[in-house]
Amino acid sequence: MARTVTQRIPRRAVAGYAAGSVGTGGFGTLPGLVLAYYLTDTLAVPALLATMVVVVPKVWDVLIDPAVGALSDREAQQRGTRSRLMTIGAITLPVGFVGMFAVPAGLAPAAAGGWVVVCFVLATTSFSLFQVPYIALPADLTDSYQERTRLMGWRIAVLALAILLVGAGGPGLRDAAGGGSTGYLVMGVVVTALLCAGMLGTVVGVRGHRPVPTTTDGSVPSALRGYREGFAALREVPAYRVLLTVFVLQALATGVMLAAAQYVATYTLGRQSALTFLFLALVGPALVVMPWWTRYAGRHGKPRALALSSVLFAVATTALVALVWVPGPWLYLPVCLAGVAYAGMQLFPLAMLPDVISAAGRARGGSMSGLWTAAETAGLAAGPAVVLALLGLTGFRSSTSDTVLAQPGAALTAIVVSFSLAPALLTVASLVVLRRYREPALAPVPVEDPA
Repeated sequence: MARTVTQRIPRRAVAGYAAGSVGTGGFGTLPGLVLAYYLTDTLAVPALLATMVVVVPKVWDVLIDPAVGALSDREAQQRGTRSRLMTIGAITLPVGFVGMFAVPAGLAPAAAGGWVVVCFVLATTSFSLFQVPYIALPADLTDSYQERTRLMGWRIAVLALAILLVGAGGPGLRDAAGGGSTGYLVMGVVVTALLCAGMLGTVVGVRGHRPVPTTTDGSVPSALRGYREGFAALREVPAYRVLLTVFVLQALATGVMLAAAQYVATYTLGRQSALTFLFLALVGPALVVMPWWTRYAGRHGKPRALALSSVLFAVATTALVALVWVPGPWLYLPVCLAGVAYAGMQLFPLAMLPDVISAAGRARGGSMSGLWTAAETAGLAAGPAVVLALLGLTGFRSSTSDTVLAQPGAALTAIVVSFSLAPALLTVASLVVLRRYREPALAPVPVEDPA
């Protein structure tokens, strides 16, 4: 007699999938954390021009992600795996990523900005080849609602550790190497090696995962079909549309906050090195609270857990507005609270996405994850762009690494607002959207009773 049981994902696959978060977390964190500051305070690129430097590569990424999703679905149907694209992405990443921080000495600010744009485009292309199929994998690995939460719990725990190591250790490496262009180059080389190791760890760990079923009509996905399928899912699947909107708003909120952190450290707290402690306060709590968030979701559901974490984040970031009038070390307490919330905001949307993909049809999982990645990329890219635009409009003065210039009061206020009120308002907007989310119905997976 058949009965419904939960099929546990093998430990090797869980560990392998989690390892990929070293790559995704590091790549998503370091450019968003230091690239804007690197452009304005090391390469002397004016803030408004630097806005274009960080936006253009992300626009490219948004354009190619749905096509990569279709290629991922094609590979899954023809080969029963998504690993080929992920491998190509991992081994080509160093060319662009290291190049971003290897700007030749003596280039004028505009030329230096152009160099960074080209290298960033190369890096984002490689990253897309890995990230898009990586996001589609959980729906391939299991049909179990609970197992996906378990899988994502381990992934987000490793993600938090990776963000902590890269976000705090990267600037630390930069400073230990003497700062300036040399410091950034050393940081880029070391971090790239770490990212590639994690990405290749996923390729090895999930090798042999079960094939994805073919599309309903038996056809092979094309790049154009990737766009069509992704946008069709956006129209036809309300849960996907709502979840994607929530995730983009929250990606933008965290992107703005991360991009502002280095400016807060330098111009609000008066110490560039304070970035390391800010990052420890923001990400460190995730390593402690992740098991609690997983248990809470098991009892109350993922949507309710996401709502709670979002409320905590909005409250914590709103409190940071007081830095305008009272700068000081007190900020680490609300930043820690934001870190507790950040763990849940990272975990639950990614744990909910495989449920939505399975309900919508796993054969277009790559197309849906491609559109998801494109939208996430747009949100994260807009974060530094928002900060740089605010700084440019309030008269921020760019400089070389040898000088930290005095800034006008309006620019100092804009730095704090970017770190506090802006992410709080974006998170509140995401909560309004989240109220419309309804969990998709998932069919149980029947397996034979061994008895």
